[in-house]
Amino acid sequence: MPLAPANGIELEYETFGDSSQPAMLLIMGLGVQLLGWDERFCRMLADRGYFVIRYDNRDIGLSSKIEDGPVPDPLQLMAGDRSSASYTLDDLADDAAGLLDALGIDAAHVVGASMGGMIGQTLACRHPERVLSLTSIMSSTGSQKAGQPKPEVIAALITPLPGDREGYVGALVNMWKLIGSPAYPPDEAELREVLGASYDRSHYPAGFLRQLAAIMASGDRTSAICNIGAPTLVIHGEDDPLIAVSGGDATAAAIPGAKLVRIPGMGHDLPPALWPQFIDAIVENAERAGTPAGAAGG
Repeated sequence: MPLAPANGIELEYETFGDSSQPAMLLIMGLGVQLLGWDERFCRMLADRGYFVIRYDNRDIGLSSKIEDGPVPDPLQLMAGDRSSASYTLDDLADDAAGLLDALGIDAAHVVGASMGGMIGQTLACRHPERVLSLTSIMSSTGSQKAGQPKPEVIAALITPLPGDREGYVGALVNMWKLIGSPAYPPDEAELREVLGASYDRSHYPAGFLRQLAAIMASGDRTSAICNIGAPTLVIHGEDDPLIAVSGGDATAAAIPGAKLVRIPGMGHDLPPALWPQFIDAIVENAERAGTPAGAAGG
């Protein structure tokens, strides 16, 4: 996979499909590498006529690590002191814009999951000319009044993971079972394979904490996302214990003309059984935007 210079750092990325087709940028969530966008899902989108790009956010996978930043202090961040955050969602959105620059893409359809949805929203606010359409999946607005996690999920999220491969994979399997879709349980063997591949590719727990600090330091985006003009789709599971469905409700309510799709039995993951529904909805939303000149890959 290649590295691209973006916003003063380097981002590892991979593409699928014909670069002459409209670009679709996939942005993954907190602590999850580009592998979180399953290759089969990416190829399904490419088969619908898009040049699909998945990438590692900074501090995860094979992209640049921000190793000289302060140690995140969650208690300070919750109290409003942002000094221990090395960067914010603004920087992560600027990274995405920089990746489009490096690929010679003027504008793209943007799909973000969880923290990736937050980044996508921020990208559409800071760089509206770069976002043809926006799909925000299992995400929220940053408001403390919506999308709050269940207490047991918070406890699991902040518990340090084992450092060895077997312990790490086992702990994350349990985490995904906790936050995943009750109606669409994962194939555990397949889940273990993906988590093991992620560990082998890059095990860097410090990056998770810095990304979490970025979310906490970025505050409420409700007033900003009210200005998003791109056609917007919001997808959210009704049984999401990490970002409650009220987060999706609030996102759709804030963005003018946004379409909300609530899915019963879906938690905080992307179950393969739902991929056809996701892809149909994403493509339908993208088609609302059309494809201005210069939006395809270079």
